[in-house]
Amino acid sequence: MKYKVDFINSSYRRYYKRHKKEILKAIDKCFSLGNFVLRKDVLEFERKLAKFVGVKYAVGVNSGTDALKLSYKVLGCGPGDEVITVGHTFISSIEEIVHLGAKPILIDVRDDGLMDVSQIEKAITKKTVGIVPVHLSGKVCDMDEIMRIAKKYKLWVVEDACQALGAYWGDRKAGSLGDTGCFSFLSPKTLGGAGDGGGIVTDDRKLYEKLLLMRNHWNITQGALHGVQPKAPKIMGWGYNSRLDNIQAAVLNVKFKYYPAMLRRRREIGMMYNKGLKNLPCVLPTQQPKQIYQEYIIKVKDMWKLKKYMDKKGVELLIRDTIPNHKLKGLGMEYFNLPVTERIAGESVRLPIYPELTDKEVKYIISCVKKFYNHDA
Repeated sequence: MKYKVDFINSSYRRYYKRHKKEILKAIDKCFSLGNFVLRKDVLEFERKLAKFVGVKYAVGVNSGTDALKLSYKVLGCGPGDEVITVGHTFISSIEEIVHLGAKPILIDVRDDGLMDVSQIEKAITKKTVGIVPVHLSGKVCDMDEIMRIAKKYKLWVVEDACQALGAYWGDRKAGSLGDTGCFSFLSPKTLGGAGDGGGIVTDDRKLYEKLLLMRNHWNITQGALHGVQPKAPKIMGWGYNSRLDNIQAAVLNVKFKYYPAMLRRRREIGMMYNKGLKNLPCVLPTQQPKQIYQEYIIKVKDMWKLKKYMDKKGVELLIRDTIPNHKLKGLGMEYFNLPVTERIAGESVRLPIYPELTDKEVKYIISCVKKFYNHDA
């Protein structure tokens, strides 16, 4: 189906058209110099990321999923451990706990989709080692309470901030409050690259130095790193291949220049939705003063009917994760009782909110939703 307003693809094409010369120049430089693996573009991006988040160190990795995995691993997560997180998240927050032999302990979220911190202490046992708050849709969990509990019980905290790069909790940015913060630069994210990419931030130098080893096979000699081979330590460990590609870093370095303006435009669109959709029989998202607008999710009772109507009007909406993670067959998590998570899964509809949308397109989306509810557009 050809949409008048698609959900995300036009964002990629319009951004590329606008910045094509810069992007191709950055890529051409990588090829011309043979800079493909852990070259200066990665170092530059890591410096930019650390400065933007307000931390000392950043490590580029190949995905947000690996950012979580390496964070859990570097903090000692392993067989027999329990880690508290939420079911209302992308599966990687949970699956990387499982991949390390630990057990995810899922608690529910509040109506805003964020971790219900009142449930954390009840979920703590002698096996609990950490907490993974998920800053979903650009909003940030109650980090004051989470860090208080973590300190009380001597637990580590890994912030899944993959959807919150630039959002604040108080005067600090998401990702800067826990032991590590994890980010994704997958294409649809607010700072999306040309495919997969991820990053880890921390203020702990020991964690930083170990993460550098872990992402690169513990710096064992590799032909791809000829000329820039980092020194391997005398005592080796088991590592991974989880490097941020230098070409991806080069592409992201171009985009980082425009990122603050892109966040402002997303906020403008969010405000247009707030104003245009108020008083309709749908629930608008709970919003925070210093959030970012990774997504704009409305809750509707008849979401598939709305989707079908908007398709006819040429507007692509996104409905996903209608079966909550803990209810997916084969994962063995059906015993968790998460009523709010289950309810949200059956009523959430995402509207387009990429910064390349025109005001005319946003107004058309609002008009179509109003007409669906028989309100004057």
